[in-house]
Amino acid sequence: MADRSTPEPVDQLTDHGGMTTPETLAEVYRARFDKVRPYRQRVWRVLVDDLFRKRLGHPERVLDLAAGYGDFINNIDAGEKYAIDLNPDAKVQLGADVTLFPIDATAPWPIAAGSLDAVFTSNFFEHLGSAADLLDVLGQAHESLRPGGRLVAMGPNMRYCLKEYWDFLDHRLPLTERSLKEAMELRGFRVIECVDRLLPYSMESHRQVSPKLISLYCRLPIAWRFFGKQFLLVAEKR
Repeated sequence: MADRSTPEPVDQLTDHGGMTTPETLAEVYRARFDKVRPYRQRVWRVLVDDLFRKRLGHPERVLDLAAGYGDFINNIDAGEKYAIDLNPDAKVQLGADVTLFPIDATAPWPIAAGSLDAVFTSNFFEHLGSAADLLDVLGQAHESLRPGGRLVAMGPNMRYCLKEYWDFLDHRLPLTERSLKEAMELRGFRVIECVDRLLPYSMESHRQVSPKLISLYCRLPIAWRFFGKQFLLVAEKR
């Protein structure tokens, strides 16, 4: 089982684009997401149901890495739910059934080895400071998962969003699906699904569409080839 203690947050951030304090991190994300938060919540309910639930394999114990406002972890069904995030607003937004670890993801995780069935992360790895940080985080995810446990990762694909990639202040590490696949394999994962194009780059820059249209998009991979600028990788612990 995971250690359910809640450690104090660290002073320095290395995994959120070099923001110097949790308070600065909260300020940035409030400015970025507050106006579209209700829409994001509707979108994520669809994404969890139509894209991620089946790829996670019905986990009993799941961790949301860089959980933010809990868009994923609040909508997934699991017996034990955990989240890592330094944003002080996360503890207000996460459901009562989610255990939050307010730590830097490159610091040691307070999670027992082999205790998780799944780790999920979305739009996080691009905020890491270096490839070494990425390998460290992937190594901790691998250690925390049971054999056969899954890591599901989504993020902007530098190959398809070169012009827009640096529009966000906290983007630091450019990645493609190939570079992330290589990093996962270096840390002992077996990649079982590698999608170079999935979702548009940012839902904040597009008009709001209905949940029915989003669900239809999720079920039409041919549409991903036209609009998708984010990768999706699913990997298993060997």
